[in-house]
Amino acid sequence: MGILKRAISADASVVAMAVDTTDIVSKIEQIHETSAVTTAALGRLTTAASMIGYSLKNKNDSVTIRMDGKGPAGVLIAVSDYMGNVKSYITQPVVEIPLNKHGKLDVAGAVGTDGTLSVIKDIGLREPFTGIIPIVSGEIAEDIAYYFANSEQVPTVCGLGVLVNPDLSVNCAGGYLIQLLPFASEEVISTIEKNVNSLPSVTQMMSSGMDMGTLALKLLEGLEPNLLDESVVEYRCDCSEERVSRALISLGGEELEAMAAEGIDTEVACHFCNKKYSFTPDEIRKLKKS
Repeated sequence: MGILKRAISADASVVAMAVDTTDIVSKIEQIHETSAVTTAALGRLTTAASMIGYSLKNKNDSVTIRMDGKGPAGVLIAVSDYMGNVKSYITQPVVEIPLNKHGKLDVAGAVGTDGTLSVIKDIGLREPFTGIIPIVSGEIAEDIAYYFANSEQVPTVCGLGVLVNPDLSVNCAGGYLIQLLPFASEEVISTIEKNVNSLPSVTQMMSSGMDMGTLALKLLEGLEPNLLDESVVEYRCDCSEERVSRALISLGGEELEAMAAEGIDTEVACHFCNKKYSFTPDEIRKLKKS
């Protein structure tokens, strides 16, 4: 489990979130058996999804972030509920590429930059809200900030980090998100810029022992901030036999009859948690009649 904390400035013109997703990203590495660079990439996207999800208002709201940069990692997907609990998937979990020019994991090289980032918010409307932007860096944090500025017109600063150990386990992972409301003054904006520029990287701060409450307050230093609320967040897949059954039914009668006619059990695996569901030919025929 991780912890997400949110702080607000005294004049309520800016909100900052900080989240520790070390346990979540460790779970990602264990489930998907990712290589170092894909752990970092999917970990960053999932961390961002957790914070964006926590910004949603209602119990049944959710957000899905899909990143397809045409890189060797393929498509990355992260889903969050309104409490910041997440699940995620990557089409190519193992990518081996050289370090970038800074001697660090080349997330942009794995993700690619010739594609799009999509944010789909299911907030109870007839159709989900979808915003799509071209990928600007592939480093993910910059792409998230660019999405908010261009699709939702919300000035945003995003920082994300995943530190992977030589044995591919996760040392630490987390991130922050700062969002300004339209009435934020130039003085507030300058203060935020100063604070962000003075801070080390997310993983450096976490490695030094900084907790998420302290980080959220440091992001708003000079603006008389207060901690607003917090949430315990985790990797949580909501797959079930009922959901898988509905997915099979959606294939149509002809397809289900063809599957049953093979005379063997049909196995369906969840992309997000790898849990497997098995259906006998008789069970498939029952679904056909549903």
